[in-house]
Amino acid sequence: MHKAGETFNFELIFMAAMSRNARYWLSQLCGWGLFALINIFFAYSFDKMGSTEEQQKFYFRLLIFISIGFLFTHMMRYIILGFDLLQKRLEYQLIIFILVTLVFAFGAAVLETLLLTQFDLLLKNEKGVQDNFFLLVSYEAFPMAILYFIWNLIYFMYHFITKSQKQQLDTLKLEALVKELELKTIKAHINPHFIFNSLNGIRALIDEDPNRARNAITELSNILRSSMQTDKLESVSLEKELNIVKDYLALENMRFEDRLRVEYEIDEDTLDQPVPPMMLQTLVENAIKHGISKQIMGGKIKIVSDFKDSYHELAVQNTGKLMNGTAKGDGFGLPSTLNRLSLLYGEKARFSIKQLTTEIVEARVMLPVQMSI
Repeated sequence: MHKAGETFNFELIFMAAMSRNARYWLSQLCGWGLFALINIFFAYSFDKMGSTEEQQKFYFRLLIFISIGFLFTHMMRYIILGFDLLQKRLEYQLIIFILVTLVFAFGAAVLETLLLTQFDLLLKNEKGVQDNFFLLVSYEAFPMAILYFIWNLIYFMYHFITKSQKQQLDTLKLEALVKELELKTIKAHINPHFIFNSLNGIRALIDEDPNRARNAITELSNILRSSMQTDKLESVSLEKELNIVKDYLALENMRFEDRLRVEYEIDEDTLDQPVPPMMLQTLVENAIKHGISKQIMGGKIKIVSDFKDSYHELAVQNTGKLMNGTAKGDGFGLPSTLNRLSLLYGEKARFSIKQLTTEIVEARVMLPVQMSI
C-alpha cells in the first residue's frame, strides 16, 4: 500500500517530467518553424521562387528537409538521454557530441537524397551528378552537419548550464544546512557549559549557607527558563539578554559576595538591538572564570553597550590579565562566540579581546546595526 507522501512525490516528478517535455517540444516547433520562415524569407528576397512549379519544388524540398531534421534531432535526443550521455565526463561528452552530429547528418543526407531523387526534386546542379549517389549525399550532408551541430550545441549547452545551476543551488542549500547544524551544535554546547559552572557555584554554598543555596537554585531556575525561551531563536533583544546576564550575576554574587562588583553603562537606545542569545552571558561568564575568580581580592565587571559609527558595540570589562598578552583558548566560551558571529554575520561582525589597562581586560563585540522599521 503506497503512502500519501509517496503518491505526492510521484505526482511532482511526473509533473516535472511533463514540464520538461513540453519545453522540449515547444523549442523543437519554434526552432524548425523559425528555420522555415528564414528560408522562405530569403527565397522571396532574392527572387529564387520563379515559376509555380519551382515554388512547389521549393516548398516540397523544405518540407522534406524540416521533417527529416525534426525526426533525426529527436532521435539524437532519444539516444543522448537513453545512454545517459549528459552525466558522463565533459571530455566524453565532447567526443559523443561530434560523433552523433556526423553520424546523424550523414544518415539524414542519405534519406533526403533518396527522397529527392524519388520525387524528382533535385536542383539543376544536383542533376549533373545524379548518377553519383555518394557525391549527392556529400552535397546534402554538409548543410545537415552544420544544422545538427548547432542543434546539438544548443542542447548540450542548455543541459550543461542547467546542471551547473542545479549544482550551485544544491551547494547553497548544503551550506545553509551546515550553517544551521553548526549553530544548533554551538547552542547545544552553551547551555550545558553554563549549567555546569552555575551548579559548581551552588555546590559551594550548600554546606556553607543552605538558605542562600536555595535562593541560588531559584535564581538558576529563572536563568534556565529564560534561556530555554530564547534557545530556538537566532537573536534576541539586548534587553532580554541583559535580564539573563543580571540573573547570572546575581547568582555569582552570592558566591563571590564583596569580591564581585558590577557596573552597567548601557545606552537605552541599544536595548532593542538584536544580539545572539546567550552570547553576552558567555562573555560575562568567561570574564568571571578567567578574571575575577583568579583575583584574591576579586574585581569588577563592567558591561558597556553603545553605538559606534554603524555598529552596535558590546563590551565586557573585567579585572584581570591575559596570559602572555593573549586570551586563553582552551575554554569553550570564546571559540563559540567567534563561531557564532562568523556563522550569523560573516565578515560584518568583529570580535576582539585585549588588555585595556594593566589591570583591566576587555572583550568587545561589534555588531552591524539593525534599524527598526
